[in-house]
Amino acid sequence: MRLRGFVILLVGVLAFALVAVGCGQSQRSEAGKPKTMNERARQQQVAPKEGEGRDQGLIAPAPESHVLRLTVPAMKRVHDAVVPTAVGTDEQALKNHVAIHLKGTGFPWQKVTNVYIAGHRLGYRGTRSLYAFYDLNKLKKGDRIYITDANGRKYTYEVFKKFAVAPTDVSVTKPVPGKNIVTLQSCTLPDYEKRLIVQGKLVSHT
Repeated sequence: MRLRGFVILLVGVLAFALVAVGCGQSQRSEAGKPKTMNERARQQQVAPKEGEGRDQGLIAPAPESHVLRLTVPAMKRVHDAVVPTAVGTDEQALKNHVAIHLKGTGFPWQKVTNVYIAGHRLGYRGTRSLYAFYDLNKLKKGDRIYITDANGRKYTYEVFKKFAVAPTDVSVTKPVPGKNIVTLQSCTLPDYEKRLIVQGKLVSHT
């Protein structure tokens, strides 16, 4: 029984690693009250299993550095933004960057992959996170998302889907069979109860 209890505890700790991202708070809401992620939403977070983002082939040479750069023309604050790979609970990485690439998910140079990128909707005053993904909800089908790898190769994605999921739904972090996609994630407003998801498919790389 002790061993079983320890295993359950370990799984719970690992599961907490998904994206608390997008759930940071800004100064004040329109009503003058601080916006914070509620405790129920926080407790529901789960994580992808290590290695779920791996695939079996490459469309371009993998660079030594896994740091990405992200540009989304339809979003005011996302232009040539440095995106490091980090776990979803790395608050320093989230505060110091517009977004993070979620550790354990894929990279754009992989043939079949889901490049999972998450950023704060409101963020924190005085940091790069402030309102970084605030206008994620404005993306629509056909909008472009650009990722540049450390070798300077540019990957162009086209938005094909936008939806919301529960914090426990890790299926959105997994690759789609036969496809190279990017997933952008932030929290829904005003209650942070769900995750806002925008996905794009690869249309070119140069």
